[in-house]
Amino acid sequence: MSQSGKYKVIISGGGTGGHIFPAIAVANALKRIDPDIEILFVGAEGRIEMEKVPAAGYKIIGLPVAGFIRKVTIKNIQVLIKLFRSLIIARKILKEFKPDIVVGVGGYASGPVLKQAGRMKIPTLIQEQNSYAGITNKLLAKKASVICVAYDGMGKYFPANKIIKTGNPVRQGFELLNEKRGEALKFFNLIENIPVILVLGGSGGARVINNYLTDNLIEIAASGYQWLWQSGKYYFETTSAQVSASKSANIHVHKFINKMDFAYAAADIIVSRAGAGTISELCIVGKPVILVPSANVAEDHQSKNAMALVEKAAAVMLRDSEVGVKLLSEVVKLNEDEDRKRMLSENIQKQAIRNADVLIANEIIKIIQQ
Repeated sequence: MSQSGKYKVIISGGGTGGHIFPAIAVANALKRIDPDIEILFVGAEGRIEMEKVPAAGYKIIGLPVAGFIRKVTIKNIQVLIKLFRSLIIARKILKEFKPDIVVGVGGYASGPVLKQAGRMKIPTLIQEQNSYAGITNKLLAKKASVICVAYDGMGKYFPANKIIKTGNPVRQGFELLNEKRGEALKFFNLIENIPVILVLGGSGGARVINNYLTDNLIEIAASGYQWLWQSGKYYFETTSAQVSASKSANIHVHKFINKMDFAYAAADIIVSRAGAGTISELCIVGKPVILVPSANVAEDHQSKNAMALVEKAAAVMLRDSEVGVKLLSEVVKLNEDEDRKRMLSENIQKQAIRNADVLIANEIIKIIQQ
């Protein structure tokens, strides 16, 4: 504990919305438990956390860390230099802030900060979001006090005596969505009684899904459905221009949807990537889901996340290679099968853990007090 008597916590990680929104949820839960707690985020320069964390009211420091390129290339020398610099900066941050605990939520920045915290004998907690643990978290787990997980069977990656199943924290406001539906439809200029297909590719966007939709705008427009489409920041200019040129009144494209509770409330069917944070949200939302796991992630963990639901008859899964052939037909087939929609909705809700943010926050406080 600091000299002021306040608990001090560093939360490190990010890189995607799937990492940083759960981290903010944990920070908010900590503040509800102890309003005097002091929280500092450490992220990666140029990544989404550098925008979203200050917007949520928290201070953040960026590290120059970057991810390794998964092939032999001279560019990885620069990545190693950035990693070395990040380790030095992380140690300086820890010495100056003097946290009682460091929480790692995954992403580039969590590695250097948790590594240095372990060397400095500062307690650490890891929040592993995926059903398949990445190599960084497996290495960091050796010195962690507690590892919070969202899936069963994680003992094959981590020491069983350190594992606590908490689920993944999600953004707030996803309860009572039916009561928000009318307001949500108005917000997005959607029409009542016409099915709404919500398409989510993550904050950056999903190239395969975006390309399929832009290549098939005539068929999508003629589907008889309304399409609420988050293209992501890297694809928005191209996709919005093509949608505008097509004059398709039933296709609504957004760079990023901030009112996700309204988007979920409006949706009848959701097409989504299978990031761990997104899946945790979808379990609470309880709508029929078609998952398209990204093939461009470490250890193909999105496919493993998706299969954890598919095996429980709680979601439909399409591979990237199947999108061009099956996506629209799968949406149509699912929308016309009321029994299947009901089954998927009921089964995905059974996987929800609704108070993960509080469970993790309580573990953080418990470790500090010990």
